[in-house]
Amino acid sequence: MKKLCANCDCFGWGLLVIRLGLGAGFIAHGFQKFSAMDGTIAFFSSVNLPAALAYLVAAIELLGGIAMVLGVFTTIAGALLALVMVGAIILVKFKMGFLGGFEMDTLYLAMALGIVLAGPGAYSAACFFKKKETPAGGNAPMQG
Repeated sequence: MKKLCANCDCFGWGLLVIRLGLGAGFIAHGFQKFSAMDGTIAFFSSVNLPAALAYLVAAIELLGGIAMVLGVFTTIAGALLALVMVGAIILVKFKMGFLGGFEMDTLYLAMALGIVLAGPGAYSAACFFKKKETPAGGNAPMQG
């Protein structure tokens, strides 16, 4: 990936900022749902969704948010978070209109899909722990 400026890895830093913002938002929402699960279940019931889905959405938001902050399993987490946002927009927020309705959900959706497409970036646990790959059919040079 081409660097945007000579002295830094702007792409990696940009993905980190997006992941941290996205992760923090989803951690807060997931924690809030789990902290008031009776209310969360009641809300899901009010829009004709089963109680089990309330637990699933809360888990996806909390664990997906943690994954984003750490930069691990971001493709899976991002896809699941995007799916939750599509569901929220279609089932709950669309009738409220864009402003004051689904604009934040759209931003979360866009950020999640951006991470799915671009990956976690250089400043992630996934990148930190990634093993050095060798060219196909080649042997890694011996370290002396």
